Amino acid sequence: MKTGPVRVAVLGLGNVGAALVSVLLDDAGGIEARSGVALQLAGVAVNDLTKTRAGVPAGLVTADAKALVEDPGVEVVVELIGGLEPARALVRSALSAGKAVVTANKELLAAEGAALSALAGQAGVDLLYEAAVAGAIPIIRPLRESLAGEPVRRVMGIVNGTTNFILSRMSESGLGYAQALAEAQQLGYAERDPTADVEGHDAAAKAAILASIAFRCDVHAEDVPREGIARVDPVDIAFAAQLGYVVKLLAVAERLDGADAGDGPPGAEISVRVHPAMLPKEHPLAAVRGAFNAVFVEGGRAGELMLYGRGAGGEPTASAVLGDVVDAARNVRSGVAGPALPVSPAHFHPADDLRSAWYLNIDVLDRPGVLAAVATVFGDHAVSIRSMEQLGMGDEARLVFLTHIARQGDVMACIDGLRSLDVVEHVGGMLRVLGDEEDRP
Repeated sequence: MKTGPVRVAVLGLGNVGAALVSVLLDDAGGIEARSGVALQLAGVAVNDLTKTRAGVPAGLVTADAKALVEDPGVEVVVELIGGLEPARALVRSALSAGKAVVTANKELLAAEGAALSALAGQAGVDLLYEAAVAGAIPIIRPLRESLAGEPVRRVMGIVNGTTNFILSRMSESGLGYAQALAEAQQLGYAERDPTADVEGHDAAAKAAILASIAFRCDVHAEDVPREGIARVDPVDIAFAAQLGYVVKLLAVAERLDGADAGDGPPGAEISVRVHPAMLPKEHPLAAVRGAFNAVFVEGGRAGELMLYGRGAGGEPTASAVLGDVVDAARNVRSGVAGPALPVSPAHFHPADDLRSAWYLNIDVLDRPGVLAAVATVFGDHAVSIRSMEQLGMGDEARLVFLTHIARQGDVMACIDGLRSLDVVEHVGGMLRVLGDEEDRP
């Protein structure tokens, strides 16, 4: 067994990197006392050496990330650059050289997490990424370790703080989408270009990672159908509240065969998706407000579990990274690595065959026979109406529907049929409704 401090290289000095470096420098003694392993910062790679970085000794800063990774004295590499390149090349180089890697890079993991895990397994080192999903919330390690023998049936979560903040403000203050987004940007919860968040790209990458771990299969971000929140209207949120629901952007990963017991074989059919949905106010995820995240796990034997906390921010995310660094350092000193996860090809349940209840609203001309024409379209596509409400709007009316459980493909065909009616002016909000009639095959 090796002795002495474990030397750690950090690639990237953004919000998370700066918070991590600060902890490694200022609390080294405390970390050793709590964890039983000494960590020594070997160097920090940055893009621009001309920037002033208070609190970081100049001798530790380098612009040559490749040389830092290849330094034979470095035993753990922490990748916090983000994006695919040069992060991918640096991570591959570190793993191939037998160095443990800790990363928070959801884009990289969602693109080729299985390949990198295989490379880590071949090298006999750790690849850890707790901070890649839901910031400070420990969800990766419980899925990989605590629930390793559990037949996980579903993982469903609020994994993007920006969209949850926007929907919370729309729900609680009646703001429109544009107003709530502007407030999120002003407070630093949303980027100047919020596309990755509001269009669901960020959540889709995280959903792919969660599905890969929960079901031991190879899921990529491009495998995940996604819908963002830009089309969610205050009218939809108000109706949801009136009906006892809250609108949330959800990342959902579930096994759809052996669903009752959660005991399908490796490679069983799964569904992974991101979309806004109406959740009953009593559901634990409905109470998650602001920029917080939460992940809800349903196991075949353990039942329902939920983890909640800050999903972003420099210090919370750095806390998750540090936990992985400690784990990796302990394994380095013990001469072992965590077990490699078995990975099977992913078999996806056809999206059109997913079933759920639906909410939708349509604007129609207010004239005799309209309701009959609309109802006929629903019936022609085997979509049963659970309830309907009509709002007068001068020469027009807004019809708001809740359906019984229906096949997604039938609902989409029904919507196309409604759009083809001369009396239909506009098909507005469309949201899945989860609860007593949850989506099932």
